[in-house]
Amino acid sequence: MLNGKPGVSATTRQTVLAALDVLGYERPTRLRRRSAGLIGLITPELSNPIFPAFTQVIEQVLTRYGYTPVLCTQTPGGSTEDELVELLVERGVTGIVFISGLHADTTADTERYARLTGQGVPFVMINGHSPGISAPFISPDDRAAMRMAVQHLAGLGHRRIGLAVGPVRFVPVERKLEGFAEAMRGWFQLDPAGLSELVQHSLFTVEGGQAAGATLLDRGCTAIVCGSDLMAFGAIRAVRARGLSVPGTCRWWASTTRR
Repeated sequence: MLNGKPGVSATTRQTVLAALDVLGYERPTRLRRRSAGLIGLITPELSNPIFPAFTQVIEQVLTRYGYTPVLCTQTPGGSTEDELVELLVERGVTGIVFISGLHADTTADTERYARLTGQGVPFVMINGHSPGISAPFISPDDRAAMRMAVQHLAGLGHRRIGLAVGPVRFVPVERKLEGFAEAMRGWFQLDPAGLSELVQHSLFTVEGGQAAGATLLDRGCTAIVCGSDLMAFGAIRAVRARGLSVPGTCRWWASTTRR
């Protein structure tokens, strides 16, 4: 089978070759798969565990279909998204996947993606769906997530439910705010002033979540909805610093998307 002779089904051949790859053996030269092309993956960072998780799954799928992934990560003081795109286009990539990129920032100019389309480079967006960008999107329903979170916590008996979330300029944050406000009005008939003191903006970090959580606890919240897992970790720190427990005195629902 490994010498490429006929008489072996395609399914069996592929299964054996996949086993070789998993075990770390090198494929025979004639059976090495030619790359279908390079696909760029642009992520904002790798310190937030959600982005390596996204990247790993995407790379596995690309490899399965014969593509070679090229990971590009933005770092403070490093290359910008535009510079990484330019680099990938110069390398002749077949396509680009943007994970929580500038498309999710309402203050960013989306014309950059129209220009990329004009260059004939297909791309896919992860998180932060924007109707103004003509591209395939994979995004969670942030409004529905907030409605589910509030319903869950209200069902547990909570009335002072806080929201710890990131900067308002991000599309998912806007939609989380809309869903949270809608749910809180529906359950507790809160006015805008009552809602505003239950929302605390911070950074999508452990430290940001801890600061936001502490502020919401000071405002009498007994449950907190968090905008990311990292913020939830920080909020839990704030709770435990008060001698409270999670779950226990407070219960939590954490949304796992950043922006």
